[in-house]
Amino acid sequence: MSFSKYLLGSVAKAKALVDELSKTFKYVSVLGADVKGVRIVANKKSSQIGDNNFDKQQGFVVKMTNGKAFFEYSFNEFEDDIVSFSQKIVSKLDLSNELKNIEINSLDINEEELTKDFVRESDFDKFTNEQLLNFAKKTTKEVLARDEHFLNAFTSIVTQDVSKLFVSKKRCLTQNYTWANGNILGVYNNNGKTIQTRVGSFSNELQFVLNELPNKIEELLDKAEHLSLSKPIEPGVYDIITDPTITGLIAHEAFGHGVEMDQFVKDRALAKQMVGKYVASPICNMRDGASGILSTASYFFDDDGVLAQNTQIIKNGKLVSGICDLVSSRQLDFKPTGNGRRESFSHKAYTRMTNTYFEAGKDKLADMIASIDHGYMLFETNNGMEDPKNWAIQCVCEYGIEIKDGKLTDNWVSPVVMSGFVPDLLKSISMISDEFIEEGAGSCGKGYKEWVRVSDGGPHLKAKVKLS
Repeated sequence: MSFSKYLLGSVAKAKALVDELSKTFKYVSVLGADVKGVRIVANKKSSQIGDNNFDKQQGFVVKMTNGKAFFEYSFNEFEDDIVSFSQKIVSKLDLSNELKNIEINSLDINEEELTKDFVRESDFDKFTNEQLLNFAKKTTKEVLARDEHFLNAFTSIVTQDVSKLFVSKKRCLTQNYTWANGNILGVYNNNGKTIQTRVGSFSNELQFVLNELPNKIEELLDKAEHLSLSKPIEPGVYDIITDPTITGLIAHEAFGHGVEMDQFVKDRALAKQMVGKYVASPICNMRDGASGILSTASYFFDDDGVLAQNTQIIKNGKLVSGICDLVSSRQLDFKPTGNGRRESFSHKAYTRMTNTYFEAGKDKLADMIASIDHGYMLFETNNGMEDPKNWAIQCVCEYGIEIKDGKLTDNWVSPVVMSGFVPDLLKSISMISDEFIEEGAGSCGKGYKEWVRVSDGGPHLKAKVKLS
């Protein structure tokens, strides 16, 4: 893939608009976005090729500050007369009395000068949509042929091709990168029970996804058979071991939203009072950042033009930092961490997570399982919620496998809900595996909206928590 021609042809106009608006405002930037992709799905009776509408966007947003407030104006195309266009933008801005009285601390935005094009290599151009559709059809047929209890199977390939442009007085940055998600979802009926289960493969390279996904059909069948026999769990407090996706869910819900510093500004996060204090077991280390690992939320610069970083959130059990976008960093007099993200150019930038994960530890998974007399190993993120103000957490796992006398049994329970008080859960962590697995298939909303891509994963954790 290559950088967007739509954006490339607008660089000069973006620079001119920044220059013109800078006559009125202390700081001006322009972000351009051209994000596209395809969604290919094949099931038992039909197949289709369509746009990946989750990510699709094409347009610009200009961000300005007068020293008291930030303003944004989004649009799809530059007007030819930049002076008139600038005047039009200024005339559209409505400064309320409330905003007139706001003073933002340390408002000076000290960007370092940088002009750079960032490119992540991709193999997307080697595959046509027809080839991907044929792959999806073939994989679906293979699943259905494996077991007559499969009522249907859905094989999907979803691609994302991102081009972004950022221009300010001191910066002119471009980035282009890709990501692919491959999934098989099986609908399975046996033992008087109909269940759904899935497997996936995720990478910045399509060839990797196409090679790996068919090899997971056996795993899909095994899960379907076991889930059709699964029973509800008996509620109680148990020793648990998390698979990497559940570890990622805990990181995301426990200290992901809770350390988004735009919530600090509004006093909506208990974490604001806990910086520098122990909030987890001393063996716990947690990070968030677009540059820390390669996954679906990995980029070169955020939507504020801040270069991607890898922020340490928890260090040896202590909460050491939150994450922030440009605006909240100015309000809190804190260095921006590269976490300013938008659902699209027409949406506001918020502080958002990227790749949020626990660092690997030193323990072997076999030793962790052997250490439990009775408990469960929990698998596969379903969904989760968190109350950043009170630190309550709820995580839903697709299934759990019972552990007895230090060994995994054949007793599956599903679904499993994990709940409790965040510090209680994190302080109960007693072992962390040396194995680290990251999967890039997630998305996250700010509350109930403003969806962006995020990743989950990490090492296995041993902890104690309430299950129901």
